[in-house]
Amino acid sequence: MAEEKGETETRRSHKKSEMQNQDVEENGYEEEPDFSDPEGFVDDVTDEELLGDLLKSKPKESDGIDSVIVVDNVPQVGAERLEKLQNVIRKIFLKFGRIVTEHYPKQDGVTKGYIFLEYSSPLHAQEAVKTANNYKLDKHHTFAVNLFSDFDRYTNIPDEWEPPEVQPYKDTGNLRSWLMDPDCSDQYSVIYDAGEKTAIFFNTPQEAKLVEERARWTETYVRWSPKGTYLATFHQKGIALWGGEKFKQIMRFMHQGVQLIDFSPCERYVVTFSPLPDNREDPQAIIIWDVRTGHKKRGFHCENQSTWPIFKWSPDGQYFARLGQDCISIYETPSFGMLEKKSLKIQGVRDFTWSPTDNMIAYWVPEQQNVPCRVTLIEIPSRKELCIKNLFSVADCKMHWQKNGDYLCMKVDRYSKAKKVEEKEQWKYSGMYYNFELFRIREKQIPVDKVECKDVIHAFAWEPTGSKFAFIHGESPRISVSFYNIKPAGKVELIKTLEKRQANHLFWSPMGQFVVVAGLRNMSGVMEFVDTSDVTVMAQTEHFMATDVEWDPTGRYVASAVSWWGHKVDNAYWIWSFQGRLLQKQTLDRFCQFLWRPRPPSLLTPEMIKEIKKNMKKYATQFELKDRMSQSKASKEIIDRRRKAIEEFTQYKKDKAAEFKEGKQRRLELRNGIDTDEIHSHVENFEEETIEFLIKVEEKILEDE
Repeated sequence: MAEEKGETETRRSHKKSEMQNQDVEENGYEEEPDFSDPEGFVDDVTDEELLGDLLKSKPKESDGIDSVIVVDNVPQVGAERLEKLQNVIRKIFLKFGRIVTEHYPKQDGVTKGYIFLEYSSPLHAQEAVKTANNYKLDKHHTFAVNLFSDFDRYTNIPDEWEPPEVQPYKDTGNLRSWLMDPDCSDQYSVIYDAGEKTAIFFNTPQEAKLVEERARWTETYVRWSPKGTYLATFHQKGIALWGGEKFKQIMRFMHQGVQLIDFSPCERYVVTFSPLPDNREDPQAIIIWDVRTGHKKRGFHCENQSTWPIFKWSPDGQYFARLGQDCISIYETPSFGMLEKKSLKIQGVRDFTWSPTDNMIAYWVPEQQNVPCRVTLIEIPSRKELCIKNLFSVADCKMHWQKNGDYLCMKVDRYSKAKKVEEKEQWKYSGMYYNFELFRIREKQIPVDKVECKDVIHAFAWEPTGSKFAFIHGESPRISVSFYNIKPAGKVELIKTLEKRQANHLFWSPMGQFVVVAGLRNMSGVMEFVDTSDVTVMAQTEHFMATDVEWDPTGRYVASAVSWWGHKVDNAYWIWSFQGRLLQKQTLDRFCQFLWRPRPPSLLTPEMIKEIKKNMKKYATQFELKDRMSQSKASKEIIDRRRKAIEEFTQYKKDKAAEFKEGKQRRLELRNGIDTDEIHSHVENFEEETIEFLIKVEEKILEDE
């Protein structure tokens, strides 16, 4: 009946429409349209389809709860001190977001010691809980901050505990497999063909051995993690980490438009940066990720900082810090909250660095009115000041730590003379000079030495594992390289100065003693290999228009490169010995980037290393023959042929032994059950016999002098 009724209504509707059209044609006018729904009409269009954008902003019951925080351990005050308390609370909590309402419960005119604050967004409330919890207001009051919704969650905890679901184990392989190479060869990555191809090679003596090559592996460039465990590649949607023997994907991090990354020294965290427009509610410009889980730990705004890395890590990865306006903000892991819930307030701070081995920060503050420039060393997390050095007439400072953290050099640019121009009430400077303030960190009270130089300084570098340093100074064509040493007694002495050099970069070997003095880019790629034990030049050579020089992690090899990114012709990389002997020339079409794969710290103790150096001659003889044979292709072919023959003979011996064992039952049957194998047990054991024979005889006549 319902279907018949529906069909009737449809026919009526069509009939009505035809009659209306007929009236329009005959009379020239149209009846007022009827917009009412026909009988039995069913509207199947939902409100979400029509008003989706509007309904998204519809308040939900949970919105108010999730935006409310409860602050406990607040001072209990009366009406006369309530306004002052409210101003203090607002100053602390307004920096997390806009506060909509605030409520101070009272009893007998005195606050109860806890308050309720409602933010305009749940994200602001979460940030307040993360940062302000355990905030120390004074010695008697430390805030305990929680979300209001947490109280309901904690009261509804089930009585029976359910264990979490076990996640399947993902075998990533041996992430340090390259260290198992029998010849102890190092790996390096190469990008060529204008970035279209990326390859990994083993640095073998004769020619590079390809490990892996892929097209469009990265969209820009690659980066190794500090210990060489991971290879990071860049993509429009984020970062991918690769590792293991076959370079399988270990983890990926979704960060749209990412351009820069930085690893923590412990390789536990990675920091990514994207210049795309940021979200004020949920910071996306800088994100810190957990490498093992792939989870986002925290996001930060960029705040117009132009230097990278914005965050600087402590050597153990326990802390990281960034430079702010008149402050240094120090954060701790794994909570990623600010250390002691407050930044380090330093008026006018210009720059800071971490010690490479200790949780210690060095920072400097420029001159302000009549206050001199100040260099300060502080200990973290205690914030104890270890050393303060005042400097005068300072234009700029640069900080250089020695790799072992034994020394800190402050390169100071200073005004030579100054006189006050009375009519302008300003200081007028007639020239510049430079000096190095050398802090001896390991000695009592951290004494400071000074080395002065009137020439312009182009480069400075510490010997990584020693007490020497070198710097390039002067104007072309009178550029010099000076080498200094810090004696145990504290005296800084000049070892030697190499004059009239074409140089603008210094590259120390990771093991110390050897240094490459190079003139890159506009100096045509001139390179000098220097032994600093007596400051002798071992080799003078040139890689024309070289743009990069990099030591391998062992200090045995040096790579020089002409990158397509810096120079459009002659793109190639060359590999040299530490003494400056050219070993390989690798020319690749539109070669872009060369990077050695870092090695993790050695497992050998200092005592073990000392013992190895003591017996170096004994170990050296084990490798000299192998090195000599590997120097020629013919020797390599002989070695391969002999190895193949030994493998074939070994397999033949195993097959015959198995065949002999299988025939034992047959031998017993033929010999009436007598086991003759015991009598001839040496046959079963296949004892080997060494046979020596004469190949040739050489005669050499020795004449008396």
